Amino acid sequence: MEEQDMISAENLATIKEVGKASADAMLHAANLVKPGARLLDVAESAEKFLKERGFGLAFPINLSVNAEAAHYTPSFSDERRFAEGDIVKVDFGAERNGLLGDGAITVDLSGKMQGMIDAAEAALDSAIAAVRHGVSVCDIGKAIASSIESAGYLPIKNLGGHGIKEHDLHAELFIPNYDNGDFTILEEGMVVAIEPFVTTASGKGMVVEADTCEIYTYANDVTVRSPEARALLVEISKSYSKEPFAVRWLSGLVQSKFRLYAAISELARAGALDPSPTLVEAGGKAVAQAEAQLLVTKDGCEIITRARL
Repeated sequence: MEEQDMISAENLATIKEVGKASADAMLHAANLVKPGARLLDVAESAEKFLKERGFGLAFPINLSVNAEAAHYTPSFSDERRFAEGDIVKVDFGAERNGLLGDGAITVDLSGKMQGMIDAAEAALDSAIAAVRHGVSVCDIGKAIASSIESAGYLPIKNLGGHGIKEHDLHAELFIPNYDNGDFTILEEGMVVAIEPFVTTASGKGMVVEADTCEIYTYANDVTVRSPEARALLVEISKSYSKEPFAVRWLSGLVQSKFRLYAAISELARAGALDPSPTLVEAGGKAVAQAEAQLLVTKDGCEIITRARL
């Protein structure tokens, strides 16, 4: 791995502002997650919360429910509502000058899932205690898995943390939620996200892709046939070329839902867009998540983004 330059004082100040805004926005959204509330209303309120404070969006808010582990964001016509018994992952981040925030908390509407949420938060605490210059990512994963398993739960093995760089939310590094034998080391000055995902002891401990996909990332300019796809690609390359976007953000550009999704599918097939489909626990079991963004230091780390209910 190439040595990473130390973060400038100006960028560090901005990253801290972005981190605080990200945590505030997560808590804003979490406080709106109630039985009967529409997911779309919560998403739009949280995204507006950041924009009104002068921040961009690092990615569309994820409101993943029950066995959904990640990447669910509502569509523009989504009538889905939270229900009693749901466990909801709120994963969100702010952006300013290409510097990105990332974090997640889990909301229990069931009154029965707090143990699993506590296990995710405790695993995150264990990982934070392990992070420092020179530590290997598999050692962090080992600390996460040990904490989760000691509480009687399973880590999700094919999800994990990641490096964060300017305009790159998932940069280089993968930080596992178990000991995967990867001895890549963290270096002073790196910005990383640690995110334990936890499921029940009867789960599979893996996620698979669902059929739904509402989040995409611009990849390339390509030649496509339909006028709707061409028009969308112009807008995407103009307004959403750096960070992931939600399909609902484009709903005003195409006359019908069918034409919008047909155009998006055409662009994805042509390689213009990279999809981020909803990820669900392979055994259909509930999932909890905790996530913090950290700056790696010589002797430990500095917490950039963390929210707690």
